[in-house]
Amino acid sequence: MSVLEPLLERLVSGLGYRLADFEYINNGRMLRVFIEKEHQLTPEGQAGVTVADCESVSRQLLRVLEVEGIAYDRLEVSSPGLDRRLKKAADFARFAGREARVRLRHPVNGRRNFTGIVRAVEGERIELEFEGDRMAFDLAELDRARLVPKL
Repeated sequence: MSVLEPLLERLVSGLGYRLADFEYINNGRMLRVFIEKEHQLTPEGQAGVTVADCESVSRQLLRVLEVEGIAYDRLEVSSPGLDRRLKKAADFARFAGREARVRLRHPVNGRRNFTGIVRAVEGERIELEFEGDRMAFDLAELDRARLVPKL
């Protein structure tokens, strides 16, 4: 975990939001921060983040990141979207019963990519139901995962 993640979590939660994710892109020149409203989730698990929410968080982050000496050229704050990334066990637990697209670091029976329903989370172990079968993997084995949007 980078030094930036706990700082972002503290700042965003202090403003009444939840840090969904963040990433450096374009060789670290752009910092993208994804926020959610903790207590206003829709049945699909999405929080209704508005442009005003993003502006408010962005203004605060601009000030604090400068003081903390965090290097970036551009800051972008937005909601995680319908195809949000799943990184932590808590993300998988929160979206249990939903469909996710998972890519593992190493193949299992010749496959690295799976799309299925998140069925269980025990500690750092995730169980996925796909194509009438079930598989379990540790978060350490995960390359990336995203929710499959339901429109």
